[in-house]
Amino acid sequence: MFGFVKNKWIYFLVGALLAVMVLIPFDWFMGKYNTLLIFIGLNTMVTVGLCLLMGYTGQVSLGQAAYYGIGAYISAILSKTYGVNPWLAMLIAAIVTGAFAYGIGYLIFRLKGNYLAMATLGLGLIIWILFRQLSEITGGPDGMGGIPYLSIGGFGFYTTFKRYYLVWFFCLALLLISQNIVRSRTGRALRAIHGSEDAAESIGINVAQFKVKIFALSAVFASIAGSLFVHHLRFVSPQPFGFLASVKLVVMAVIGGLASIWGAIFGAATTNILSDELLLGFGELDTIVYGLILMLVMIFMPQGLFVKLKEIIVQWRSKTTQKV
Repeated sequence: MFGFVKNKWIYFLVGALLAVMVLIPFDWFMGKYNTLLIFIGLNTMVTVGLCLLMGYTGQVSLGQAAYYGIGAYISAILSKTYGVNPWLAMLIAAIVTGAFAYGIGYLIFRLKGNYLAMATLGLGLIIWILFRQLSEITGGPDGMGGIPYLSIGGFGFYTTFKRYYLVWFFCLALLLISQNIVRSRTGRALRAIHGSEDAAESIGINVAQFKVKIFALSAVFASIAGSLFVHHLRFVSPQPFGFLASVKLVVMAVIGGLASIWGAIFGAATTNILSDELLLGFGELDTIVYGLILMLVMIFMPQGLFVKLKEIIVQWRSKTTQKV
């Protein structure tokens, strides 16, 4: 009986949240925040991949923005320069990005600790430099415009209202896929690798394969977000895919909780609101602010703000039940 009541409240809460998400883009509700909410959805997709890699597998990546950029540029170049259907361009971008990450993963995951962190950081910087230098293909620092919108038949995603639903459809799909992964045998293997690679190998887990596959999967998630990003803005330049972007993504993952799939939304929302609303006057000093946030959260709430809030709510409910 009590389990039924508990589940009933969970279903009610999920239903209420879905109803709010459906109503958000209407002008009479929160329509003026559609663009902000689209970027929260895009960043959530990249962040949840980073959570799978860092939080569940225990592997560091400081260049995740590079895969976000690869997906964005491949989609932009194929759809604008070569006239490829944007959906097909998006699929090709995801496949190429995943294949690239899979191949490079075999090399960099021979490293561990600080060496692995530096390798991923260096790779991200190299890719960002290529975006700037290959100007004949990418448009260089000036970027590339005129990228087509996504459309299905005669229905085009020409407004932020429509693109909000498109982005969050993909976002929720990736969140559900990630949730299923962590609850499966694969998720248990990832947690074992995080705990001890030697112990995981001793019980028959192919540690190298799992690390590379999750690395590739996180890159595919970032690529999908990058494709949606360019077909939303219809413009792409190297600026959103540099070192600061990678730092922000790590901050999002840490705030939401590295080992929390749904915390990725909380982390992305918190960081986006900070960037777009509260830190605009800081200029280039926002890097220092993100560094401080990252340091403070890791020291005082290493499990993440979202997980900490869940614990506080559970404790409050427990005390309330005892009093009753």
